[in-house]
Amino acid sequence: MNIRLSKKTEVNKLVEIWYEGSLIAHDFIDKDYWKSQQTEMKEKYLPMSETYVISNDNDVVGFVSMVNNYLAALFIDVKHQGEGYGKGLLNFIKRRRENIQLNVYKKNNKAVNFYLENGFVIENESLDEQTGEEEFLMGWEKG
Repeated sequence: MNIRLSKKTEVNKLVEIWYEGSLIAHDFIDKDYWKSQQTEMKEKYLPMSETYVISNDNDVVGFVSMVNNYLAALFIDVKHQGEGYGKGLLNFIKRRRENIQLNVYKKNNKAVNFYLENGFVIENESLDEQTGEEEFLMGWEKG
């Protein structure tokens, strides 16, 4: 398991991992929404983030994107979920931050449970205006 800063040349691969993962993890949101967000992900969100990739051999299997102490994205290739890559990326980021916050859709039980199991707590509940879906603000503090 190798973790390093992402390269600009990998952006298409990251968007692909994000898109495929979003369709599965957020099947309660219309797939056209995710399709409409691909360009913004590629041209805005990934470039403004501090993004690390995780790979096996030379194949990128996932990534985590941070904006300061906000975990903006954590996605693992659907073919490699459940193999420890997400936990590896999360632990990597936790070693580099004093605290982390993130938003996760309430209906995404798999992700909510993943973060709870990894020391995050639910701090708040709100409505994502873009999708109309309820989401949790979750937080973690070193210590």
